[in-house]
Amino acid sequence: MHVLVNSVPFSSDIWYYLAIDIVIAIGLLFTLRLMSGKMASVSTSDELCAQDNFAFGISVAGRMLSLCLVLSAAAASSEKSDYIGAALGMLLYGLIGILLIKIGRILHDKIILHRLDKEAMIKQRNTSIALVDAASSVSTAIIVSSVMLWVDGFDMNALFAIFSGFVVTQAILLTTTRIYERRYKENNQSGSFQRSLTKGQMALAVQHSGNLIGTAIVVSAASSLLNYNPIAYVSNLTGWLITGMALTLLLVVLVLIAKRVVLAGLNVVQEVDQQHNVGVASIEMVLSIGIALIVSGLF
Repeated sequence: MHVLVNSVPFSSDIWYYLAIDIVIAIGLLFTLRLMSGKMASVSTSDELCAQDNFAFGISVAGRMLSLCLVLSAAAASSEKSDYIGAALGMLLYGLIGILLIKIGRILHDKIILHRLDKEAMIKQRNTSIALVDAASSVSTAIIVSSVMLWVDGFDMNALFAIFSGFVVTQAILLTTTRIYERRYKENNQSGSFQRSLTKGQMALAVQHSGNLIGTAIVVSAASSLLNYNPIAYVSNLTGWLITGMALTLLLVVLVLIAKRVVLAGLNVVQEVDQQHNVGVASIEMVLSIGIALIVSGLF
């Protein structure tokens, strides 16, 4: 008789690890939800239900997905430890994830999107700003989680490498955003990218969110190209930065070619920037993320 399911054998202990990971993950997600309200000086229940603030919900959802991405890296290595070690590792990575998500949002607000008050815009129900905020958090988590899988163990060397990866993330996201702002200004008679977002330009937000997430995915491929040396602090940092920038440049070129072929006959600048065509922007977002996945899968 033919075997209907030819599965890979796994230890029965996996159910205990799963229970540990899920319990800690749910607890951290609940903590993140409460912290999101405290940091914005609002009640999460009131904003989500009574006020029906969709922008706030999108922003919080982005942070929750970011935390789950970071926790997935901890879960991937949890079975290598005993139960207590797995729980401590999950909790440690979770707390680090919450901290980096918070720092990343502050840097994104004060340095990357420095010409607008992101928290105020989200309180005012600006879903465009919220979408970019969520995409920024997810982008940070994608790279940080790949660094967490790249390092070995939970020691101080690994923590330093994780924070180095976080610094690289912010540098690349800043560079990507500035390049996009310059291109937007050239195509729109010196128009302001950030000012357009404050006006609720959803198509622009969708397009840029795809750029951010695609960039993060392709940069995460650096984990397959670099060797981890616990005490090579400088080379770890510069390796991720140089490789990440090179992969980002490669992605920009490939996506530009893909858009010219797939969207041939369409004036993308006019459709997205001027006519606010969310459909065309969504196709651009998928092309950015899709090409990034292909490049990342290759490496």
